[in-house]
Amino acid sequence: MEQQTAGQPNRWLNFKTKMAIFLAVMGPGIITASVDNDANGITTYSVCGAHYGYAMLWLLPLIAVCLYLVQEMCARMGIVTKKGLAALIRGAFGFRITFFAMIILVIANLANTVGDFAGVAASLEIFGISRYISVPVAAFVVWYLILKGTYKTVEKIFLVACGMYITYVISGFMAKPHWGLALKSMTVPTIQLDKNFIILAIAVIGTTIAPWMQFYQQAAVVDKKLKVKDYFYEKVDIIFGTLVTDIVAFFIIIACAGTLFVHHIPIENAADAAVALAPLAGKYASVLFALGLFIAGLFSACIIPLSTAYAVCEAFGWEKGVDRNFKQAPEFISIYTMMIVAGAAFILWPKAPLITIMIMSQAINGILLPVILIFMMLLINDRRVMGLYTNGPVYNFIAWVTTAALILLSVILVIVTFTG
Repeated sequence: MEQQTAGQPNRWLNFKTKMAIFLAVMGPGIITASVDNDANGITTYSVCGAHYGYAMLWLLPLIAVCLYLVQEMCARMGIVTKKGLAALIRGAFGFRITFFAMIILVIANLANTVGDFAGVAASLEIFGISRYISVPVAAFVVWYLILKGTYKTVEKIFLVACGMYITYVISGFMAKPHWGLALKSMTVPTIQLDKNFIILAIAVIGTTIAPWMQFYQQAAVVDKKLKVKDYFYEKVDIIFGTLVTDIVAFFIIIACAGTLFVHHIPIENAADAAVALAPLAGKYASVLFALGLFIAGLFSACIIPLSTAYAVCEAFGWEKGVDRNFKQAPEFISIYTMMIVAGAAFILWPKAPLITIMIMSQAINGILLPVILIFMMLLINDRRVMGLYTNGPVYNFIAWVTTAALILLSVILVIVTFTG
C-alpha cells in the first residue's frame, strides 16, 4: 500500500507533464482538420442531411481514416525534414512540375476563399447585415489578424475558433433527431442507385481532403518547430482534430435529417438550412446554425489564403511566416493580401457566379489532389528524405489503397462536374 501511495504522485506528475507537452504541441492537426469544415463542406453536409436523411452517415468513419492518414504523413514529413511540402516537391521533382502545381493550387484556393466569404455574407444576411458591410469588415479582420499577430497568438485564436463549432453540436440536439436510426446508419452502409446520391456521396468524401490542407498542415508543423520527440503528441493532435471534424459533420447531417428531410424541405446551401431550421427546431437552433456558418467562413478565409502563401513561398524559396513583417517577407504578405482582396471582391461583384465558382473549386481540387497525393507517397517512402521514418509495409498498403480510392473519387468528381 505504501508503495502504491508513493507512486501515485509520480504518476500524477507524469500525466501532468505529458498533458503540458500535448497542449504545447497541439494546433496544426486540429486547426487543419477543423477548417476542412468550411462553408463549402458545411453546405455539402447540410444538403446531404436534407435530401437523404441519415443515409450517408456510414461514410464518416471512412472519412476519418482518410483524413488521419493524409494528415499524419504530412506532419511526419514536416517534423523529420523541417521543410514544407512545396519545398520537398520542388527538391524531388523539379521547378516546372512545382510551378504548374502552384498555379493550380492558387486558382483552387482562390475559388475556395470566394466560397468562404460567400458563407460569411450569407450567414450575416440572415441577421439583416448587408454583404457590402460584412465582407469588407471580415476581410480586414482576417488580414489584420494574420499580418499583425505572432504565430502563437494566431494559433490560440484559431484554437478558440475550433471550439466554436460546438454550435453545430447544440443545433443537432435541438433538432431532436432519431438517435437510433442515426447510430444504425453509422454502421450499416446504405447505397441508393440514384445519380444524385452517388454524386453527393463522392462530394462528402471529396470535401474532406483538399490540396491546401497538406500544404498548411506541414507548414504549420515546420513553423511551430516541432521535433521528432513531439511526433507522438502531434499524432494525438491529428486524432483529436479528425474526431472533432467528424463529430461536427455528424451533427450537421442529423440536424438537417431530423428536420428538413422529415418535412421534405429541399435546400441548396447551408444558409437555406439555417433559415429553414427556425420553424422546425426553434429560433435558437437556426441562430446557432447560422453562427456556425459565419465562424466557418471567417476561419477558413484566414487559413486557406495563409496555406497558399506558405506553399508558393516554399516552392520558390521566398521568406515566409506569420511572425515576419513586410520587409522580411514581402512575397508572403503580398500573396496573402492578394488572396483576401480578390476573394472578398468576388462577393461584392453583383453578378458574380458564386455557385459556379464553388462547384469549379471542387473540380480544381479534384484535378490537383491526385498529383499531390502521389508526390506525398513517393516522398514519404524515400529514405533519402525520411531516413528511418518511411512508411512500414502495412501502413504503406493502407495508405496506397486510401490514395487510390481518393484519386478515383477525384477523377469521377471532375468528370461529373464537366459533364453536368
